[in-house]
Amino acid sequence: MKICMQCQHRFADENWRCPNCGWTPKTLDGHRLLFEHEDTGEISGYSGEYFAPLAKLEKGHFWFEGRNRNIVWALQKFFPTMTSFLEIGCGTGFVLSAVRQAFPNIQMAAGEYYAQGLTFAQQRVPSAAFYQLNALSMPFEDEFDVIGAFDVIEHIKDDERVLSQMFQAVKPGGGIVLTVPQHRFLWSVADVYKHHERRYERRELIEKVERAGFQVAYATSFVSLFLPAMLLSRLKQNSAEETPDRLTEINIGPTVNKILNPVMRFETSLIKSGIKWPAGGSLLLIAKKGITT
Repeated sequence: MKICMQCQHRFADENWRCPNCGWTPKTLDGHRLLFEHEDTGEISGYSGEYFAPLAKLEKGHFWFEGRNRNIVWALQKFFPTMTSFLEIGCGTGFVLSAVRQAFPNIQMAAGEYYAQGLTFAQQRVPSAAFYQLNALSMPFEDEFDVIGAFDVIEHIKDDERVLSQMFQAVKPGGGIVLTVPQHRFLWSVADVYKHHERRYERRELIEKVERAGFQVAYATSFVSLFLPAMLLSRLKQNSAEETPDRLTEINIGPTVNKILNPVMRFETSLIKSGIKWPAGGSLLLIAKKGITT
């Protein structure tokens, strides 16, 4: 169901016209605008200028490709019959394109706070519905089988409100897939220039997800084999005199990337075989919304 942003009436019209008051959201560059611009202060200082250089780095990059493999595996394992999917904070659409390839026949939607990201995402997955969306106030109720947020909620101060909004928007029997940066001991200047509000501990995220109403079905760390190298890199960054660019950590060069790619593939193969990594730079979590009777 959609929720009218003017009168709060619930309705199912795919054309987004409220039958109660006639409200319909504005459209801009092929996407619907589902938040008021007054909300902009609620999202941590992420810049729309980040998307263009990011889009050039993602394809073939060991971390982005590895995260995609983990996400697609999780969706296929825990939600194999899903028919609708929403990604919150879709960025350039790199994850969305991998999900579309794995699930070519489902209804796909994507929300992004910044219009610059939607421009790239629409090019990658033109068949999806796109929304300029504030995750703190989503006008959906029992609308999607699965909602994904991939390295998104750590940017938002009120992450628990986002999780409660996801609970409202997902159908009973459906669920969510999350990835977040993990371990407070890895906090560094890299998190500052990425505008992170936090890095999560596993128990912390599980408790927040459960408070939102979900039942956690699965959790594992990933980027685990690189954890010692990550720690050393973070310590070095913290002692550096120069302030790094936000792309510094991922702009690693083709030779290093070629070496790291098979390691990340091996790590994912172990996850698929049933191994749950106890520690790692990132955390993957799947949770479900129970069916009430």
